[in-house]
Amino acid sequence: MTIPFVATPSWQRDPGTAVPPSPGPAALPEVGRARLEVGGSAVAATTDAEASSPIVADLASLGPLAGYAASGPVTDLFVNGPSGLWIDRGAGPEHEPAWSADEAEVRALAVRLIARGGRHIDEATPAVDVRLGRGIRVHAVLPPVSTSGTVLSVRIPRAAGFPLGALAKAGMLDPQQERLLRDAVAERRNLLVTGAGGTGKTTLLAALLGEAPERERIVLIEDVAELSVSHPHVVSLEARQANLEGTGRIGLDALLREALRMRPDRLVVGECRGAELRELLAALNTGHDGGAGTLHANSLADVPARLEALGATAGLTPDAVARQTVSAFDLVLHLDRVDGRRRLAQMGRFELRGDRLAVEAA
Repeated sequence: MTIPFVATPSWQRDPGTAVPPSPGPAALPEVGRARLEVGGSAVAATTDAEASSPIVADLASLGPLAGYAASGPVTDLFVNGPSGLWIDRGAGPEHEPAWSADEAEVRALAVRLIARGGRHIDEATPAVDVRLGRGIRVHAVLPPVSTSGTVLSVRIPRAAGFPLGALAKAGMLDPQQERLLRDAVAERRNLLVTGAGGTGKTTLLAALLGEAPERERIVLIEDVAELSVSHPHVVSLEARQANLEGTGRIGLDALLREALRMRPDRLVVGECRGAELRELLAALNTGHDGGAGTLHANSLADVPARLEALGATAGLTPDAVARQTVSAFDLVLHLDRVDGRRRLAQMGRFELRGDRLAVEAA
């Protein structure tokens, strides 16, 4: 069902307004010709094939934001209610003076975008995450949860992801780290990629999975699908929000149990946020080598505490989390972002200190 705008936006009422209409098909390929960046460092110009890729075509679904998403190496768009639009092109968010929309217009846009992703947003469900097309991620929060008005956060992925070698050339990895990571994938080590938001966890994980042998079957499990892996045998499972009657929800924990029946060679959880940690630890401790997951953490030293907190939501004691984590993960890769540049800052291994989980820099 298509949910109409609750207001007629100024960009529809007045052709001369500052907010442009959605660009036509001829305008969208400009993003395909832009140089794409990792942490502010150009990697390579995209090809004509990428310019006609589904990701580029999907930009049209962003409506009045499409022209801004196509304006160069854009990674994120942020609309902060009536306060304006910020665009991140790899060096941090910058305010866009050409954008103008009031709160009613931003809310109407949020409702439309969330509906296009197959979900709903209203006072009963005021914060929602959706995927548009093949990987554009849209997150919206309505007042009063957002005290400054309706907030939109849009993540724009690269169509096919960056290969590991390109990340190394861009400065995300040094040569020694690149060799170690290639060896880790070849030896089917279980990896946990950590870092704060926007540090490149998904980018690095996709590049690592792209190094897996072609004969292997990779099963991805995500709350909102955004991992784009260049590999011939990838199965992606996405969580589902409850419907208007409050039924039909399928969480990551349920998807993990289903994935174990799909005979994965590599089992991957896009982001561990709660009870699914229990299933992931159990899976990686029962012969599923080569698996991976991501986790939000501010530093390598904070990772054990974050895992203990998530384990508690799944009914696991700190001792149980510690023993299962040490057995499950072979390597921790922590990313950070300094002056707009994403980098692999630290690598570590889990260990037991008494009955508590700790991490030692590798």
